[in-house]
Amino acid sequence: MRTVDSTTAGGPRGNGATGAPSALHPPLDAELAAVLAATPDVPTTVTPEMLGPLREAVAAGAEPLTVIAERHGVAIRTVTVPRSGVPDLELLVARPPGTPRGAAALYWIHGGGVVLGDHRFGLDLPLAWAREFGVPVVSVDYRLAPADPDPAAVEDCYAGLVWTVEHAAELAIDPSRIVLAGHSAGAGLAAGTALLARDRGGPRAVGQLLLCPMLDDRELTPASRQLDGVGVWDRTANRTAWRARLGARCGGPAVGAYSAPARATDLAGLPPAFVDVGSVDTFRDEAVGYAGRIWAAGGDAELHVWPGAYHCFEIYAPDAAISVAAVERRTAWLARVLRAG
Repeated sequence: MRTVDSTTAGGPRGNGATGAPSALHPPLDAELAAVLAATPDVPTTVTPEMLGPLREAVAAGAEPLTVIAERHGVAIRTVTVPRSGVPDLELLVARPPGTPRGAAALYWIHGGGVVLGDHRFGLDLPLAWAREFGVPVVSVDYRLAPADPDPAAVEDCYAGLVWTVEHAAELAIDPSRIVLAGHSAGAGLAAGTALLARDRGGPRAVGQLLLCPMLDDRELTPASRQLDGVGVWDRTANRTAWRARLGARCGGPAVGAYSAPARATDLAGLPPAFVDVGSVDTFRDEAVGYAGRIWAAGGDAELHVWPGAYHCFEIYAPDAAISVAAVERRTAWLARVLRAG
């Protein structure tokens, strides 16, 4: 299922789901390529038939909250938010010991293509910052496609943010110092939540931390088309997830900007953003374009494109030099935003 090439010039070709060669793509970082080659259980692609088994595998492998809490030295509890007309929403709240009242907070939205995972998925990323900065993390368990198609996920994320702000005193956080943060599909949902908050006059986050964001269903960019059978989360996987979420609307005119933020015509008035992505990531060009359009609208964005990095590189190869550098840049941005807030 995977083609790995660690060359430093030119670009490898990989075999996609159809068996046809993919377009040339940037070379993989040698250290990241070695890790990927040694991790054969990480799927490069995801087809519709794989969704059910993958979801079951992720659920079966999810760690108990007690294990996560002990590893990171935080207290974790879950909160159920009753809602009328839609299922109740569950939020996970993690708090480092000794966190003062009125602390800033990270509102975390997990990845998984909006088809996998729950509010425990990918928590190691924000919980590391929770301990470093002494801030709580609120993680939302949004509904997944295809059982709950769009706009269920982004509406859940927005509802959770509104609840968090309205219950800031109960959570002992400062409602004016919440950072919206997400990874992959979660970063796309974070961007959509920021747009919803702006347009509905809802809570304004102090910043958006958008890590390899999934922003566009249309496959308009070179990166969205050139990675077939290469790296992690290739063109087929991306198409599978978007179609599960949007159905027949995928790629057409009926998809809104809250669901696919790259479609937004106005990116003015948004919180400061940090956007990063790898050069060998299906989301590369849409992430770069999103940051550029924030600048064009007079907004604040910091952008990093990590050379030779595939999707989720810092998760699969956390000790690689480029992963360490990426986490350092994210942490430095968070420090500035939290101080400014």
